[in-house]
Amino acid sequence: MENKKSNLILLISNLVVGILIISPILYALSVTFMTSDQIFTMPPKLLPKSFYFGNYKAVIDTVPIFRFIFNSLVVSIAVTVGQIFTSSLSAYAFSFYEFKGKKFLFMVIIATIMIPGEAIIISNYLTIGSLNLLDTYTGLVLPYLTSAMGIFMMRQFFLTVPKELREASIIDGCTGFQFLTRILMPISRPIIGSLGIYMFLTTWNQYMWPLLITSKPEMRTVQIGMSMLQSAETQSFGMMLAGIIIIIIPSIFIFIMGQKQLIDGMTSGSVKG
Repeated sequence: MENKKSNLILLISNLVVGILIISPILYALSVTFMTSDQIFTMPPKLLPKSFYFGNYKAVIDTVPIFRFIFNSLVVSIAVTVGQIFTSSLSAYAFSFYEFKGKKFLFMVIIATIMIPGEAIIISNYLTIGSLNLLDTYTGLVLPYLTSAMGIFMMRQFFLTVPKELREASIIDGCTGFQFLTRILMPISRPIIGSLGIYMFLTTWNQYMWPLLITSKPEMRTVQIGMSMLQSAETQSFGMMLAGIIIIIIPSIFIFIMGQKQLIDGMTSGSVKG
């Protein structure tokens, strides 16, 4: 009886907290279906009188929102795949191979986490500019194809894999790359899913780097598109919120689909260093 009562209290508490957290998004969604007269009435209305789709039409007419979403999807997917590939290779070397300076090199890589992105963004811009990659997908993706955090996460998981598994694969004739792709990667799905979701959402929400290296409207990403809505001559509170709702749908979908992998991946490998 005590356990049932505790579980009920915990469930109610979780529901209340969840509603409080999601309520701003739900209110923003409600506002997108209101006319300007309804938005600025006093006291504020929580629900629209009728469903008004003019705000969404205004977003589509004002900026190429679907082009921005496409650009963000291309960049986010490319960065995510690149991060998984490079982090897996690096983590595999640090976990299963012994070579001179291994610990020192790993410490140097981890130390780069302490370097703020703002400190290297100008040097990255000059490099991308010298390669004539401004206003290109390659320029948006290239500086973010690897990260110390990704290498660290993958290494921590790989360290939990028994060394005997690799030794057995060598006896069976597997090469190092075959062991990585056919055995290690399939059993590493939790950490791969965690890293992939984290990198996708991080890249999707990037603002400074796309703003810096893109000047053509057709190469802008969704976050830059929102700033274009704010600076539009026909600025509308309902239209801006409609744009926000449109661009957060993919990230919410990705998070909902992969939240289990995100939690499992963040906690896996935490007991072995």
